[in-house]
Amino acid sequence: MLKGFKNFLMQGDLIVVAVGLVVALAFSTLIKAFTDSVVTPLVNALAGGGATGQGIGWTVNGQRIDLGAFIGALIYFVIFMAVIYFLIVVPYRAYMKKRGKTVFGDPPPTRTCPSCKMDDVPVAAVRCPHCTSDLAAV
Repeated sequence: MLKGFKNFLMQGDLIVVAVGLVVALAFSTLIKAFTDSVVTPLVNALAGGGATGQGIGWTVNGQRIDLGAFIGALIYFVIFMAVIYFLIVVPYRAYMKKRGKTVFGDPPPTRTCPSCKMDDVPVAAVRCPHCTSDLAAV
């Protein structure tokens, strides 16, 4: 039972989806901070509302544009992504490399077919998968 659970957790697609979800959640925090701290006060200032705050930023028509909160969220995002990379992605990449699989790596090199001009033909291909024309060996 534990071996099956371990295999489930170490599936490549599951880890890729989990890392993508974490990145999306961190990015959503950055976007929320930008909208709450910069965009919303600008819109309120144009409408003539009024409240001031403290920190890095300025006040326009009584609305505080809090760049400090946005810079803090940006720093949080960079630190969070570094932690995800070094604590999840790097060890997982090493683990999968031991198993003979490549994840989070560069895509394989491709070339352009001279007949149909598609640029996603594998370098080692002898026939174009799109137009089936013969290709010269590279």
